[in-house]
Amino acid sequence: MKSLPCTVVVGGFWGDEGKGKIISYLALKDEIDICARAGSVNAAHTVIHEGKVMKLHMIPSGFVNSNCRLFLGAGVNIHIPQLMKEIKETKVENRLGIDPQCSIIEEKHSIQDKTSAHLKGVIGTTGWGVGPAIEERVRRTAKLAKDIPELKPYLTDVAMEVNKAIDEGKKVLLEGTQGLYLSLYHGTYPYVTGRDTSASAVCSEIGVGPKKVDKVLIVFKAYVTRVGAGPLPNELPREEVIKRGWLEISGTGRERRAAPFNYELAKRAVMINSATEAAVTKLDVIFPECRNAKNYEEFPDEAKKFIEKIEDEIKIPITLIGVGPGPLQIIDRRSI
Repeated sequence: MKSLPCTVVVGGFWGDEGKGKIISYLALKDEIDICARAGSVNAAHTVIHEGKVMKLHMIPSGFVNSNCRLFLGAGVNIHIPQLMKEIKETKVENRLGIDPQCSIIEEKHSIQDKTSAHLKGVIGTTGWGVGPAIEERVRRTAKLAKDIPELKPYLTDVAMEVNKAIDEGKKVLLEGTQGLYLSLYHGTYPYVTGRDTSASAVCSEIGVGPKKVDKVLIVFKAYVTRVGAGPLPNELPREEVIKRGWLEISGTGRERRAAPFNYELAKRAVMINSATEAAVTKLDVIFPECRNAKNYEEFPDEAKKFIEKIEDEIKIPITLIGVGPGPLQIIDRRSI
């Protein structure tokens, strides 16, 4: 049977795994034809493009490939000012398609998110207004992209275009957002986002059936981080996080809490996502000697043991390993 050229990329922990880096690498290295994004505005995907660090909340990370067509699937919730800002920054006006069924995050939703004692104070949301916007969509009273004049130039049947591309043998990448443990269904409820974040949900939001997917690439960081409230098993004290060099600031300006790599959570994430392969980012933060490595064989023994331990636990191969912040600082093991 001919292998289908469609890959879903998802996060394996609580987001912040480095999906933006992995997706932008694949877009360039594999010359991806289509990159379609699910999810919503939330925390950003970080992409380094032409020496500039870009925090993308709406535009698919595959924009770095100038020949790649970009889509926002029907399940996406659009924050119009942020989208327009990113369209200008990434200069993708002529290759962006938006499904008419995308719902709109209005100012009232952002206000509700930021002033709700439960959402902002207890759950610790990003404050963009995603949850309240989804709530209105469920009530069937939401504005849709087709109702917004400034979005009309971009409107297209995303499900039709993406499926057509897959059927024609084009290389298609479906971009998930956040991480599995922020899933409304599979995450640490109630400290979760307002939607499912699994590979199944990515396909559903874009309009691609499961039989059309060839690979599910799950992205893990070499350690676990989480923004906002909610449980984080084996969480380290802030002083220890700083000592290890793991302290990070999210795309929304908040400090990330941190913990060592969690094998049990990784195994469950692989199971729920039906992941076929994995990427591990920021290995160089734990093993600085890896930063100058050109291939896996140059890794120190401790780094190799760490990677092999993860593979042994999750039962799928680690095909991409991030060894630095640059977009191409990745050890690609897919030819092995």
